[in-house]
Amino acid sequence: MKRHLRPIMFVGTCSDAGKSVINAAFCRIFKQDGYQPAPFKAQNMSLNSYSTPEGGEMGRAQVVQAEACGISPHTDMNPVLLKPTNDKSSQVVLNGKPVGNMSAKDYFGIQNQKEELFKEAVRAFNRLEARYNPIVLEGAGSISELNLRDRDITNMRMAIAAGASTYLVADIDRGGVFGSVYGTIALLRPEERALMKGVIINKFRGDASLFEEGRSLLKELTGIPVVGVIPWFRDIKIEEEDSVALDMKNNTYKDGKINVAIILLRRMSNFTDFDVLETDPRFNPYYTNHIDEIEKADIILLPGSKNTLSDLQSLRANGIAMAIIRAHKAGKKVIGICGGYQMMGVRLEDPESIEGNIPAIPGLGLLPQCTVIEQEKITRQSDFAFLPSSENRDCKGYEIHMGRTSLLGDAPEQPVARLEDGRTDGYYLNNRCWGSYMHGILDNPAVLDNLAEGFDTETTAGPFDYAAFKEEQYDKLAALVREHVDMEYIYDSIKH
Repeated sequence: MKRHLRPIMFVGTCSDAGKSVINAAFCRIFKQDGYQPAPFKAQNMSLNSYSTPEGGEMGRAQVVQAEACGISPHTDMNPVLLKPTNDKSSQVVLNGKPVGNMSAKDYFGIQNQKEELFKEAVRAFNRLEARYNPIVLEGAGSISELNLRDRDITNMRMAIAAGASTYLVADIDRGGVFGSVYGTIALLRPEERALMKGVIINKFRGDASLFEEGRSLLKELTGIPVVGVIPWFRDIKIEEEDSVALDMKNNTYKDGKINVAIILLRRMSNFTDFDVLETDPRFNPYYTNHIDEIEKADIILLPGSKNTLSDLQSLRANGIAMAIIRAHKAGKKVIGICGGYQMMGVRLEDPESIEGNIPAIPGLGLLPQCTVIEQEKITRQSDFAFLPSSENRDCKGYEIHMGRTSLLGDAPEQPVARLEDGRTDGYYLNNRCWGSYMHGILDNPAVLDNLAEGFDTETTAGPFDYAAFKEEQYDKLAALVREHVDMEYIYDSIKH
């Protein structure tokens, strides 16, 4: 039987320091070494979420980390999820279920409420720790935001509650790594500093041996050793949920590929639905809100949105809606997922002002349906048959939406999917125009093949196995981190 290990936590000097990916690497390393790890992040803010097998909602980053652990995701891994609905307000999801919308001022300003949320987070951590070992915790943003420290439920307060050996991740590619590491450590309270076991320098370009003096200087300045210098990499594909990851994605047309324009929405959610297109050699996906890039594409994808009516209003105002309609008339494929599927109908209505102050708006008119936004939030995983009359019966996906979509007039039922419980999903007008509520639908080889149908591509590759590809990437990531981090030191720091 494997020795019981203390929890380990990765916190950052800033947002996008690479904590989530490093966390995933250690999840896979511990799994490879015979342990049963599980990820944990007390509070996540993201529009990329996932429906668990129990029907709860959680952030995608912990789903990726759970995959690296080889276990099924559970809301205990991310008990508090904030989903921004506009610039000032977020939907609060607690233990997988929405509990209302709150402004940032109210969320951070009501101390009693934050105490209750922290207690819920600790309870979730304790439940997780009873089932798995070790727990691999992730912090959020920077741990040196002094104005938020007393209201923090995610960073050092959680580290203390968990008794976690804590490692500070710093992004050297941003510059100023000495100031950010030294300043972050200097601002810790004594009880927080006592948990800090090491520093990991991330995203290093070039020869890491050139940083040997830097290691010594940081140890001298902070009293805490640098236990790893991880190189910048682009050849390992790990799903990232932070919207800043979109800045690193392709944004232009390429010859010789099936060009897929993904409409860049202001409140875009679950852009991870399209990650598979980046790894399938037939496709060239790019994110854009430029009309000329949209009109050049072979396929236009409308993603989900946390504020569908507002985003559709913006598409109408900037001419993108008409560009999509023109592309459809010109024979281009137009496909919508979740909120994008809702936009493709004749009309969207929000009579209870759930999303905002727009009561109704015309849709793109591509599908014969109308959607009404409702209070009930659907979150569930589903096995389904893609195009029910076909043989593609072993598909998987998940739903996260608020809204009821109904056919208009005598429009025939033409579902995209028939679920195992008998329900139907989506509308399949034809091979060039369809929409579905099903997130993750493109991860299924049969759906990808349908998407590629009708195009000549340079590749002769067979069906793309995305699940096998992801497993390979987790192993490559673990190997890279093992090579560049002092694993013996790490294990010594988490032994009881």
